[in-house]
Amino acid sequence: MTIHLYNTLTRQKEKFVPLEEGKVKMYVCGPTVYNYIHIGNARPPIVFDTVRRYLEYRGFEVNYVSNFTDVDDKLIKAAKELGEDVPTIAERFIAAYHEDVSALGCKQATVHPRVTESMDIIIEFIEALIEKGYAYESGGDVYYKTREFKEYGKLSHQPIEDLQLGTRIEVGDKKQDALDFVLWKAAKEGEIHWESPWGKGRPGWHIECSAMARKYLGDTIDIHAGGQDLSFPHHENEIAQSEALTGKTFAKYWLHNGYINIDNEKMSKSLGNFVLVHDIIKKHDPQLLRFFMLSVHYRHPINYNEELLQSTNNGLERIRTAYANLKHRLDNTVDLATDDTEWLQKVEEFKNEFIKVMDDDFNTANAISVLFDMAKQANLYLNGKNTSEKVLKAFIAQFEELFSVIGVSLTAEEELLDEEIESLIQQRIDARKNRDFARADEIRDELKAKNIILEDTAQGTRWKRG
Repeated sequence: MTIHLYNTLTRQKEKFVPLEEGKVKMYVCGPTVYNYIHIGNARPPIVFDTVRRYLEYRGFEVNYVSNFTDVDDKLIKAAKELGEDVPTIAERFIAAYHEDVSALGCKQATVHPRVTESMDIIIEFIEALIEKGYAYESGGDVYYKTREFKEYGKLSHQPIEDLQLGTRIEVGDKKQDALDFVLWKAAKEGEIHWESPWGKGRPGWHIECSAMARKYLGDTIDIHAGGQDLSFPHHENEIAQSEALTGKTFAKYWLHNGYINIDNEKMSKSLGNFVLVHDIIKKHDPQLLRFFMLSVHYRHPINYNEELLQSTNNGLERIRTAYANLKHRLDNTVDLATDDTEWLQKVEEFKNEFIKVMDDDFNTANAISVLFDMAKQANLYLNGKNTSEKVLKAFIAQFEELFSVIGVSLTAEEELLDEEIESLIQQRIDARKNRDFARADEIRDELKAKNIILEDTAQGTRWKRG
């Protein structure tokens, strides 16, 4: 069996053939860290973490790079509003991002590069584009000459003639052409900045990913992924920059996930339907949100509301109950002489079907349907007169194997009771007295993951639910 994926660049499904046999170079655009992530921001990490998991399951070694935009206009605005500096805000929300996506079952990227730590390679990239005639400096800013890249628009399938409609150069604009986009921005008074050949400033948004992808993955990568909203202009501009510099294909395959609506409406602050992951996972098992996201094919739009989430929870609990019943029966079964061949074959067929549907553009919706069918068959088996240790173990192993691919736990997260919290706090106090600070920090992190916030005061350690 061979993996096929839908390539946004060609608008068709293609056989997946990596640049190097057995290895995959994958870049996923990460967040701008000026706030907690909302539910729309959570879909790409969940979707492409699952793609990564599946590729690894199929035997590939995946080099997975996902960046942090830790300086830009939004961060500068937030810094002014909060009276803090940009690095402080970025650090806080990078930590919050890791906490949220970890709760959602996402694995750490191989590398999480940051813009502020990549300034040298970004400046070098821009200098090379200027030398090649693809960019120019104007009043401390640097712009990319969009018309110089003859294939501009190939990802979004928009002719450059259509793109120029409705664009115009304002009086005093530094750009030579309305279609040109910024690579480097001259710093305004009091803004965070870096020294460059063009004066003090900071990078434009699009150049970051081109520079970081090239540093960590090379001139050409296998898969570039992100939300549908990034297809144009962000990913289009990445292609223009990278291919102008190297003369090589930037990415073989482009994957984009669909939008999320809230109660059938576009999510926006003005509508009051802006939903933060940070808030959702205080009320719901984070694994449920992941399962919900994967219940729809990644390229399709998904609608979110509490009723749909509850319905998804009912479905997940049916599978978890079937799994728990299998484990309970295994602990209490008396193995009788039975012919297990037919049931063992059925269990194996579920695995084959799971692979078949996931090979078809990572269709997690159909993969979850396979898991429901497997739970139904497991229940039928448990309702039979005789059960075999071999079949029970086969079902259990298959559930664990396939659920690890979609990154969802087969056991619900249990809420800690007050006495359990007090016991852990006492263990932490004892650890600190014994100068075992590693264990103390470990307990704090364990409680934080369960939304228990500790406050060390002169009167002792207090706790509250987050």
